[in-house]
Amino acid sequence: MKNKHSVIRANAPTPRTASAGRATEEGSGTVLALTIIAGVLILTVLTLGAAGAYTAHRRAATAADLSALAAADTLRGLSEGEPCANAARIAQENGANLAACTEPSRPDTMDVRVSVPITGPFAFLGDAKGQARAGAPDDTGGE
Repeated sequence: MKNKHSVIRANAPTPRTASAGRATEEGSGTVLALTIIAGVLILTVLTLGAAGAYTAHRRAATAADLSALAAADTLRGLSEGEPCANAARIAQENGANLAACTEPSRPDTMDVRVSVPITGPFAFLGDAKGQARAGAPDDTGGE
């Protein structure tokens, strides 16, 4: 007679265990997916941050060019007002702050330096800076 407690089921589920000291791979797909998602997010943030820094640099260069032209035009009498005041106004209109406005030794020429704050994840880099010189052509034939 068979003992009712000694019945072994051939199809009974068994707990998953690692064989020969190897870890089970259960759940590794989730970890891999989360790692890929985290990597994509980090790359996205870095790309957007770099784009923001590049945009600030280009904005600073453009604002410096336009501000120097405005200051030089004012100095030569082509526009009304003070050269550095006009340069500051143009810089502000282009999202920059006028850092320096000087008249070098060349006549009818202005040097301008501006700064634009970098925003986003690369804000720790400080401001993007731009500088430009504009004015009448040099009559001496040199640079």
